[in-house]
Amino acid sequence: MKASATLRKLLEGEEILVAPGGFSPLCARLAEKVGFSSLYLSGYGVAAYRCGFADVGLMTMNENLENARATCAVTSLPVIVDIDTGYGNAISVKRTVREFERSGVAAVQIEDQAWPKRCGHMEGKKLISAEEMVQKVRAAVDAKTDADLVIVARSDANTVLGFDETIRRLNLYADAGADVLFFESPLSLDEMERIPGLLKKPAFINMSESAKTPIVSNRRLQEMGYKIVIWPSTATWGAAAAIERLYSVLRDKGTTEDCLGQLYTFSDFNKLTGLDDIIRDSTKYSC
Repeated sequence: MKASATLRKLLEGEEILVAPGGFSPLCARLAEKVGFSSLYLSGYGVAAYRCGFADVGLMTMNENLENARATCAVTSLPVIVDIDTGYGNAISVKRTVREFERSGVAAVQIEDQAWPKRCGHMEGKKLISAEEMVQKVRAAVDAKTDADLVIVARSDANTVLGFDETIRRLNLYADAGADVLFFESPLSLDEMERIPGLLKKPAFINMSESAKTPIVSNRRLQEMGYKIVIWPSTATWGAAAAIERLYSVLRDKGTTEDCLGQLYTFSDFNKLTGLDDIIRDSTKYSC
């Protein structure tokens, strides 16, 4: 079954779909290993780990696309990818969606910020008009050759224009053909509880630790009516913190002996990255 069809089947189920955030093919292998059923490729995380940049529109489409293609190549999980604003106008969105669809992703997420965009929890965001975003959504839908590819439309209007305008915009995007609606940065539990019942399509929410939105459990989000929850930055921040700790120990002690319990072993990491399959193929095709 295609990844996009798998994702649609998951969205039809009764349980909320939990997608951990990732930034690389290795994240996909780890998410699959521990038993998640999908992966979210975070623009914030990819910009940081692929480019070393903050999420302020400095990562190019091709940098994001190459990472998505490599990620889809090593996992059977449906991958949801953040394509920022689509990297241009509605015509650009058509090309962007076609390229990411070819990469093997199951869903693309597009937002209504002006370029250069910012992470949804940063200050100083600027928006395009709702009317322009409607045309981008229409272009994304028209660009699909895979009918199952899921279009996620995100609005960043809540911290700029307010709650009611965000709901209005998202429902316009639903009318334009978006499959799932992403209300970025609800600021309170009250807002979080109200959102799903006001939207015309399934609701998508972002749990980003230490940012603007209150953190609640996946079970509670399901009770509120959300269909998809992403935890986009958990791996990004966790990996950065772990690397910094390990580097600090190596600098201060001159050895990693005290950290061995925090590391994969050589053998286990080789298994994670598919060495057994490569050796099997090497034997199969040897002269």
